[in-house]
Amino acid sequence: MRHTPDLPKRLTDLTPVVIVGTALWLVALVVLFFTSGGVWVQTCLAGIVLGGIGFGIIFWQRAAARRGSKSAQRL
Repeated sequence: MRHTPDLPKRLTDLTPVVIVGTALWLVALVVLFFTSGGVWVQTCLAGIVLGGIGFGIIFWQRAAARRGSKSAQRL
């Protein structure tokens, strides 16, 4: 059986994805805050909050991997 090579780090790192996604929600929030309101602004706020949760999960997983937890994803 042949060993499958690991993917490069730049293809498996989720931090840039979370940063870009959260930044896009922030830009949308600023634009929609001044042009409309209501549910769209609340949707943007929810996207920013979910981005923050994403950062927290990434930090949590990296901390678990550093301390050698068996259930942590290897990054």
